[in-house]
Amino acid sequence: MASYDLKTMKMCGVLSKECKDLTYESNFMRLHSQRTSTMVGYLVQSSRLFGQLTSDLVSGLDPKPTQDLLNFLPQPVWIVATVNGGLVLCTPGKHRDDPFYICKPTTQQWEVVPSPNPRFWTAKISMLVLGSNPLWFKIVRLSDSRDDTIDLELDLDSEYSNEEDNFNVFSNEKSWHCEIFDSKSWEWRQSDDLKLTHNDYFECNQDVSACGGLHWLMFNDKQDKYTMLSFDGDKEEWAMTSLPDSLRGNDHCDQIAPVSREGKLGLIHLRQETMMLDVWILNYEKIWIKKHTINLKSLHEKVPLPHSRIHSFYGADTLFMVDVGSVSFYNFRTRKLNRIRVGGWIKSAYFIQTDSEPVKLKPEI
Repeated sequence: MASYDLKTMKMCGVLSKECKDLTYESNFMRLHSQRTSTMVGYLVQSSRLFGQLTSDLVSGLDPKPTQDLLNFLPQPVWIVATVNGGLVLCTPGKHRDDPFYICKPTTQQWEVVPSPNPRFWTAKISMLVLGSNPLWFKIVRLSDSRDDTIDLELDLDSEYSNEEDNFNVFSNEKSWHCEIFDSKSWEWRQSDDLKLTHNDYFECNQDVSACGGLHWLMFNDKQDKYTMLSFDGDKEEWAMTSLPDSLRGNDHCDQIAPVSREGKLGLIHLRQETMMLDVWILNYEKIWIKKHTINLKSLHEKVPLPHSRIHSFYGADTLFMVDVGSVSFYNFRTRKLNRIRVGGWIKSAYFIQTDSEPVKLKPEI
């Protein structure tokens, strides 16, 4: 019944725009979660006394977080991604050859994902779901090519040594090794390298999964501008999208971050001087449209920004924010603030919405 309830909610989105908008309202999400066995909220990972790592669920429905939601796994893990359907990708993260776990917390199911190439250190990793029946997902891993340079210096006679690798060390081009794990084959494969420049940097934001792709915010320090790097999960192609012209030459104290906004790729820009939050949406023509400008002056009086950074949209009317040891849900329509204390130093937070129906994580191969 739980699966039916969650699927029914998603099916409402195809009936009409009004129904779709309703499913993203925080009150609807709260009532739906209370009346069904679905879980909705954020997996907040924090480091506590003596380095203890915990993964707690905060939902805004309960003043106390649900603690240690991933304690059914064989060892403590770092969360690296969550996706639609409530799947969590995590790893012990201590060594290059550590495996990954794919799990569903509500059913406590998990499978071991084999290690990618241990020759490289993981720089970025995320996942996206391309199908639900049967389950089909991909994991994308980027590794810094400088790891390859180190190995070349240690073993110049290795099979990986060639003139092209050595040439790239001295050019402005920067290559990122790309590996893709496909759940259909249950194995990693090498994909084409991602070609950027040494002036392109990943911003310190989590990636966003939206519209069948993965998206990272980039900054080019030579051109002094932001761009959005996107990976198409179906075509397995990379693309760069420029940000609105109004964001060029902005105050670097402002907060700019990618978000998922009602299933679409969005962007937030918090202007620190005025405490006004601009919300942009990328339409199907790849044009940024400013949808809202939200006045956060009243919020700033309660929770000083940027000490508490805006993380994402919990619903169409609610912002989720992360501080050092607490998280906050702020409904900017009602101006209601719900602050929840989380023990320890918060490292990351990931949105999760899932039911309690078992899922077949690994196919028969």
